[in-house]
Amino acid sequence: MSALPASLPDAIAVVAADIDRRFDQLLAVPDDPRADLYRCMRHAAIGGGKRLRPLLTMATADLFGVDRDCAALVGTAIEAIHVYSLIHDDLPAMDDDDLRRGKPTAHKAFGEATAILAGDCLHALAFEVLADPATHADPFVRAELVLDLARAAGPSGMAGGQMMDLAAEQTRFDLNTVTRLQQMKTGALICAAVEAGAILGRLPAEGRTGLRGYAHDLGLAFQIADDLLDAEGDEALAGKKLRKDEEAGKETFLTLMGVDRARAQCAMLVDQAVSHLHAYGAEADLLRAVARYVVERDR
Repeated sequence: MSALPASLPDAIAVVAADIDRRFDQLLAVPDDPRADLYRCMRHAAIGGGKRLRPLLTMATADLFGVDRDCAALVGTAIEAIHVYSLIHDDLPAMDDDDLRRGKPTAHKAFGEATAILAGDCLHALAFEVLADPATHADPFVRAELVLDLARAAGPSGMAGGQMMDLAAEQTRFDLNTVTRLQQMKTGALICAAVEAGAILGRLPAEGRTGLRGYAHDLGLAFQIADDLLDAEGDEALAGKKLRKDEEAGKETFLTLMGVDRARAQCAMLVDQAVSHLHAYGAEADLLRAVARYVVERDR
């Protein structure tokens, strides 16, 4: 398959359609008692969502001429981790949300037990895809992809950040702690998405400094933009309930910095993220456009 379109809207549309198609194939509903489990996974995984993480993987892989089919499979695995985290995050024991991507959350549509299992299965599916020789012929590439995503999803990454987020309901966090929380909860998977593209491109670890800097700053900018949208956004466009952190009394970038300073910090981080790509030419324009999109989006 060829590289992604140069236009960001076109690339977003192509990636969204590709990821939906792959989930449709991976999650075909069986004619047995597991049917509702698969329907629940499909409900959460297919349709809606920004598909930012697979887009980042595929755009980074494009820098190195990686086959798009291979990059899309890896992007699908990373998106499976993201979707599993949303299913579990929406549960009554966590954020207790009724709406996600403009439709009922998985536990509202299928019940809590099925939703928990659907999240478990999407987590397992991610590593099944990455470890499959059909995804990449080189076992060393597959092993590095698995290791990096496991670290990003676990207690030192996304899940650890979610635990800190739960604790934030009972504890006052300062700006450094909120930054660390968001680097783990949101930033770790964004970093893993970019890192995966570099791994597929066989870029040595010492050559990834610029891409890692880009992903780090993009992850923080994304979360600040999310906080701004949560405070000022339209629930109909967002497809989910807003202002929940404020109601829960959690410290956010906005409560600690104020709206104006947070907006300026977000813009600075985007500029900084783009500057990390100075070693690349026009081939990195899509990554630059993704960074700017973070502060311009309305959902």
